[in-house]
Order: sequence, then C-alpha cells, then structure tokens
Amino acid sequence: MTTNRRKFLGNTGMLLGAACVLPLLDGCDNINKRRKSGGIGGGLKLSFEPYELQLKHVFTIASYSRLTTPVMLTKIEWDGYVGYGEASMPPYLGESHETANRFLKSLNLKQFSDPFRLNEILAYVDSIAPGNCAAKASVDIALHDLIGKLLEKPWFKILGYNQENTPLTTFTIGIDTPEVVTEKVKEASPYKILKVKIGRGNDEQMINTIRKVTDVPLCVDVNQGWKDKYEALDKIHWLKEQGIVFVEQPMDKYNLDDMAWLTQHSPLPTIADEGVQRLVDVPKLSGAYSGINIKLMKCTGMREAHKMINLARSLDMKVMIGCMTETSCGVSAASQLSPVVDWADLDGNLLISNDPFLGVTVENGKIILPDSPGIGIKEL
Repeated sequence: MTTNRRKFLGNTGMLLGAACVLPLLDGCDNINKRRKSGGIGGGLKLSFEPYELQLKHVFTIASYSRLTTPVMLTKIEWDGYVGYGEASMPPYLGESHETANRFLKSLNLKQFSDPFRLNEILAYVDSIAPGNCAAKASVDIALHDLIGKLLEKPWFKILGYNQENTPLTTFTIGIDTPEVVTEKVKEASPYKILKVKIGRGNDEQMINTIRKVTDVPLCVDVNQGWKDKYEALDKIHWLKEQGIVFVEQPMDKYNLDDMAWLTQHSPLPTIADEGVQRLVDVPKLSGAYSGINIKLMKCTGMREAHKMINLARSLDMKVMIGCMTETSCGVSAASQLSPVVDWADLDGNLLISNDPFLGVTVENGKIILPDSPGIGIKEL
C-alpha cells in the first residue's frame, strides 16, 4: 500500500466510551452532552479517491469478461472520527471513476453538523441527481460506518440482529474452460455452496464439470442469458436433478410476463438480480420472481437495502444479499444485514488480489461478522 493510500485511509480515532442507543434516536447521552458543552461542531467532511480492483481470475458471465473493476473509496470525517465507504462500478451499472467523481464533488455534506440525521442526509444525497447508485452507496456506507463508531457498536447489533444467524456465502465460479473451472472449484473447497455463472450456451458442460469435482449444493446465475421460457423451464428441470438450489435472473429483466410464467412452473426458486435495483422495483416483481437479490451498489446502500428486505418479506418473497467485486469495505457493510436473509453471495472481496481493508471473514463457508464498531473494517 502506498504512502498516499495509508494517508487516505488514516485512523478512525478514539471511540466514545458510553453505552448508546439507536442512532436514529439522535445518538447517545455523552454525544448530546458534548454538543451542549460545545465539544462537537462543524459539518461532515467528505473525501474520495479512485481505486482499481485487480481480480485473481478473468471474470466471465453471459455477456462479458473482465479482469478489473473500478471503485471509488470514500470517507466521511466528523469530530475526529472517520467512516469508510466504497462505490464499486462494474460495466453494467453505467458508472465510472469520472461519473462518481462528478457526483461526489457536487455534494455539500458540510451543511450537516449532525451525522445521526441519517435519513435527512441520505435523502439529500439521493436528490442531487438521478442514478449514480454506487456513488450514493459509498456515502451511505461511510455514514453508517461513522455512526457505528460513534455508538461503539457494529451495525448488526444496532439493528438487533443475531450474528450467529449469518448464512453460508456462495463462492462464484465464472464461465470458463473445463480445465480452468475444475481448478477454480478445487480452490473453492472450503465453501459449502457455489454460485455458477451460466447462460453462454455451455450450461451442461459447466455443471457436469463441477459435478466431477464436488457434490456441494449449487446455485446458478444466468445473467439474462436464456431467451425462450420453454427452453428455460427444461433447463431448470435438468438443473434440479443436479442439486441446484435456485436460479438467478434466468431471462431478460424487462420480460416480466415470461418470468411470471417461468416462476409459476419452475421447480426451483427464481431470483431477480438485474431485474431489481431499488425499493420501488420490489412490489412489481411479486409473482414474477420467487425472491430478490439486493446489492448495496444497486440500491444506494444499507439504508435502502434494509427497507427492501422488510418489503420483500411482507410480500412473502425470498431474500438474497449479494455484492459486486468489492473490497472488504462494501462486503462487510452488506454482511451486517446478512443475519436476516435466506441466502448470501458475499464473496466479492475474495475474488480480488488488492483488498486494502480487513473486515468480514468466512469460516467453513459461513459469514463471520467481526464484533467491531460500524461496518467492522480496518485497513491492512
């Protein structure tokens, strides 16, 4: 890590010592006392810098391949404390270093002198310009991290979740030659469920290759690769015989009529990924899919992801929480919500070779949340 990188990440400072309550109740007693005495003042300070993630292997899905992912690393400083965030921007999101830089520069967080006004601050961020969901998520994550550090609590505790209820995480096997797929599966032996990318015409080859190596449960991500609902249903029946758990985004995200038909006849759950982005999308997907895959980079961060989980549950839909290729910053933030979901695909940090943070870990395939304030990360 370069000197500039270390300087940017910095230290999070000393933590406040008092026991705290939910941040949306405006913080804890010692913070309020310091406000009254004049010990706290000034607005939030946002800073950011571009970073390029290096993948360990070529990452191939139904529509493209890549070896890198651009991210924007953010931090919000207030009263000597620092919260860290991240915007990960794979190609299909339509964001880049340039767009994230432009959006983040347009924000004036100095007008907010109280980080506990989470809803007000994030509503302002969302209102500045449409889209830019990953850039918005980087602010949301940094603000959550900051608040958790001020409260001296990890977010899973602030939300009242039991860290023992974290699920297994899938480990992703991208589309490749049988030789490379075999090697990837062997490397993934510690994981108890694998997520297999298919949809490029070699679906059976991918699954058969993996089944020669392991009999662990699999889920598949088609990334909109199937075009005909009848052929898709035939494939799903075959996949069920191979021990597949669910099918993610089998068809075009705009084709809700065919998706509803497929879900109605499918022997496996169908999960929307590209087909769902934000809270407003969830109700229209009820009946078209069995569940949704929530990603912080799509939905603008932890605040909206939490709302999406609750809304999906009210509609009797399954919930998966996923990620892009991200550092441990983004993955650890998403992991704070994992104790209340059905499935998790939180391996993005495990697919890169230059992670600048240490956070959530995986033991025997299970997500292990660090009992650390905020989103639970520290710099390497």
